[in-house]
Amino acid sequence: MPKPAPNNLKEVYECLLECVLQGRSIEDILPHLSPDILFYGTAEHEKVFNIKELREFLLKQNKEAVQFTIHFVRSGLLFEKSFADGRGRILVEEFRITIKEVDHTLQMRLSLTFDNVNDSWICLHVHASTPDSNIDQTESFPVEGLRKRNKELEELIAAKTEDLRLSLENLKTTQSQLIQSEKMAALGELTAGIAHEIQNPLNFVNNFSEVNSELIEELKAESVKPKADWDESLIKETLDSLKDNEQKIVHHGKRADAIVKGMLQHSKTSTGITEATDINKLADEYLRLAYHGLRAKDKSFNAILQTDYDESIGNINIIPQDIGRVVLNLLTNAFYVVDEKKKSRVENYEPIVSVSTKKINSKVEIKVADNGNGIPQKVLDKIFQPFFTTKPTGEGTGLGLSLSYDIVKAHGGEIKVETRQGEGSCFTIQLPLNKNE
Repeated sequence: MPKPAPNNLKEVYECLLECVLQGRSIEDILPHLSPDILFYGTAEHEKVFNIKELREFLLKQNKEAVQFTIHFVRSGLLFEKSFADGRGRILVEEFRITIKEVDHTLQMRLSLTFDNVNDSWICLHVHASTPDSNIDQTESFPVEGLRKRNKELEELIAAKTEDLRLSLENLKTTQSQLIQSEKMAALGELTAGIAHEIQNPLNFVNNFSEVNSELIEELKAESVKPKADWDESLIKETLDSLKDNEQKIVHHGKRADAIVKGMLQHSKTSTGITEATDINKLADEYLRLAYHGLRAKDKSFNAILQTDYDESIGNINIIPQDIGRVVLNLLTNAFYVVDEKKKSRVENYEPIVSVSTKKINSKVEIKVADNGNGIPQKVLDKIFQPFFTTKPTGEGTGLGLSLSYDIVKAHGGEIKVETRQGEGSCFTIQLPLNKNE
């Protein structure tokens, strides 16, 4: 036997709440529903226009929600108003709904319109909504859409992981090449430096991948709820976090790739062929190359270029590509530090980079100086170590000075640095003269 129909507005209202929110049979309230009752939910398809459609809709919703334990906390009527003729009544109430399986709470608002016909209350319209959400308007339970997005994110993470695996394989190949390379005077130290430097971006990639996996699980948990129970702000925040983490994975993956590429360059086997080279011309060419290279990136950059070449040097026997690489690296660093100092808005500061050559007995000196901020004393002993850099993460691999050091040593020379905090630095390359007569 169905429960007797209520006979006053409060009973009708309470019974309707149980039908809409807690799965009570609609049969108990049929006498108090208009045959043409309207029901509007949140999604576009949640619209019914008569009792039959309402019954079918509620049965479907209750079936989908049966897997959850839902707890309602009522706040009491927010709004109640009678029509001018005294017959009609509008009632509005909000609820806090907790889904225990996922420990999730959201707000829900229910608005109902009644008419009094022959001393009996008849419900004309019901509107259920989540007031502070941006729910997908296409379906109540867009599980497939979330699954598709989750799959895309998983595939993206898998692709980044594969890129990282390939980078590690390249690293192993490079390390094998280094063992055969005569340029590496301290292979053990270099390998340790490589492992230490590559670990930093690898840790970031691994950590963000793990976080993304956790976020995906949260989205999966959210997707199985009834749509009306979704926390849309949580979904948006989670997807934004996934996107941000993916960008970080890309950034640190490229960082790892740059380190590996630097390794390949550092271990590249030289032809070992020396040539009679005009060291003054070589230094001047690389000065212009470095300066215009930076100007191509930043048109606002300017610096005073100073040169002082000893014309008595003549040609010396060197591997011009290798020594050119050293000079270019020192000049690039010099332009970088003066540019950074200029950006710090030091009053009356003008960037200056100078190159000079000089013959001293049986040696030739090449000096590259700048008036930047200098090198802190606490890191001065480390600057020629592989992968050590004072540049911000992502702007340098720390291989330039290490590579320069090895090249100069291979030529039988040495490289030194003098620096003053706040005033600048001067790198000096000393090479055996071995003048070509």
